[in-house]
Amino acid sequence: MTIDRDGFPAPPALVEHARRFRAEGAVPAVPRVAATVLLLRPAPTVPAAPTVPAAPTVPAAPTVPAAPTVPAAPTVPAAPTVPAAPTVPAAPADPAAPADPAAPAAPADPAAPAAPADPADPAAPADPADSRSVAGVGFEVYLIRRVAAMAFGGMYAFPGGGVDPSDSQAHPGWAGPGPEEWGARLGLTAQAAQAVVCAAAREVFEEAGVLLAGPDAGTVVGDVSGDDWEAARVALERHEVGFADLLAQRGLTLRSDLLLPWSRWITPEFEPRRFDTYFFVALLPAGQRTRDVSREADRVLWARPADARDRAAAGELTMLPPTLVTLDEVAACGDLAGVARAARSRDAASPVTPRLEFAPEGGEPRFLLR
Repeated sequence: MTIDRDGFPAPPALVEHARRFRAEGAVPAVPRVAATVLLLRPAPTVPAAPTVPAAPTVPAAPTVPAAPTVPAAPTVPAAPTVPAAPTVPAAPADPAAPADPAAPAAPADPAAPAAPADPADPAAPADPADSRSVAGVGFEVYLIRRVAAMAFGGMYAFPGGGVDPSDSQAHPGWAGPGPEEWGARLGLTAQAAQAVVCAAAREVFEEAGVLLAGPDAGTVVGDVSGDDWEAARVALERHEVGFADLLAQRGLTLRSDLLLPWSRWITPEFEPRRFDTYFFVALLPAGQRTRDVSREADRVLWARPADARDRAAAGELTMLPPTLVTLDEVAACGDLAGVARAARSRDAASPVTPRLEFAPEGGEPRFLLR
């Protein structure tokens, strides 16, 4: 588990709860068993940055027509070879006069060297394509912000909620690990484990519109955002129908194998409303999409775990230690396959309970983990 050695800042409202709890010598409330689900999906592929159109491959500037190869300046016709000036015949009568030697021919004007062809401007080198490929590597997590009137209002968290009596009494069609196997993983009886798994699947449908069920053990339903499905979700949320009954009416089986156990957190003792929450991770089924449908959330978002953690550190998103730590843990897995591998060896039975430490001399109270 990733633990911030310096602890986590405590929201003022929770600090006030802790001070009141201490002053009154109150007895800790019994935590209600709950389940929450980290929905994950592959991150959108970065459109290769977009391969800068080779800046745009400067049309060879445009290949300057070799300036045009200056027609050898034009080869000056050898200035024409002056016809030997013509050889003046010796002055006839005066034998003494020396014959005027033939004037030396003017040196031929050498052909002007051809001007070097103006080379075409080389095309600007293309920016190398962005080699970062996130397909199958990067992933995002779904977060909701609790409405102010709720316990932990204003905090970003994962979809989830308390176990209902119907979760332990129902017997839906079941695929994946059985209740006994789940009990061994969660440190619970088979019946209690079944209730927690049912609650996880029910809550993620109620709060995110995602249904982890299918016609059989090898398939999962596709799009469940239509009006008929929304009516069924609302009826479930209002307790007008049980989760097992909803699945039976649709001929569906709960796909417990789509849930991977991750961790267990218990609310600090000073909180008036406490939860003993089992955390699961699940990949968003193909063909389904999350929907902002929960009456208990006023904002939703998909974000890379590390980005969400950074935004929380910057004060943009408010989160409690269970959310912060879990984001760090899944981010450290690198990719979705890494998350699945890590889940196989996670201890999802031993609880973690944050405790609030009051710093001396008016220092900032901080949550520490134990």
